[in-house]
Amino acid sequence: MTAHMTATRKEWLAARLDLLAEEKELTRRSDELAVRRQALPWVRIDKDYRFETENGSASLIDLFKGRSQLLVYHFMFGPDYTAGCPSCSSIADGFNGFVVHLENHDVAFSAISRAPLAKLQAFKQRMGWTFPWASSFGSDFNGDFSVCFTEDQQREGGIEYNFRREAPSPQPRQERGSEKPVSQMAAMTGTDAATFTRERPGLSAFALDDGVVYHTYSSYARGLDGLWGMYQWLDRAPKGRNENGIWWRHHDQYGRS
Repeated sequence: MTAHMTATRKEWLAARLDLLAEEKELTRRSDELAVRRQALPWVRIDKDYRFETENGSASLIDLFKGRSQLLVYHFMFGPDYTAGCPSCSSIADGFNGFVVHLENHDVAFSAISRAPLAKLQAFKQRMGWTFPWASSFGSDFNGDFSVCFTEDQQREGGIEYNFRREAPSPQPRQERGSEKPVSQMAAMTGTDAATFTRERPGLSAFALDDGVVYHTYSSYARGLDGLWGMYQWLDRAPKGRNENGIWWRHHDQYGRS
């Protein structure tokens, strides 16, 4: 028998209407924040970033594909990874469906990672994805947008992520069979925790105006929650996120030991 509170339909409706008022307020507040995002000042980008794509070498302007706006998902897939970050992969499972809608609303989209293009393409094929994915291997792009850090930065406290500086983190000793969440995710990418966390997830937005690219917005860490489709569904499920550690996998790994 359930231990959760139960009620009559009339009592449920009264409670639901109270919650609805707060949900509406949250929606209005979200609309206000969207306006404030769009009102942020733009920062001109003069550096000539180069990327490798399935269509060859490309500049940042090329990624716009003739559109005036570009959204980039900074996908955690470092040069030493053998597979993409499982969290980024879970988010990316939703990209295929919406890219066509963005592209028909003057917004280009691309995932960008530091791994060489051949690695990205192999993993993309494995996952059955079709969205654009560019390699920034050898470029300053990931470092400049605070989603990639060096071993020295990690060890000496030089990592500034999500607009705050992190404490020094000496390379952790990895234990066989560790159940720590970061170690679990690192293992899914074929790396150790230190290597894994030198890459970080994020979203950045760019505008193209009169031939000039501007950086307009970036978000990191839990600022990406809204992009993670499964969580939007779980937050509306009876038991919510109901998590105990890392439970998600690459979508082709469920059911495997």
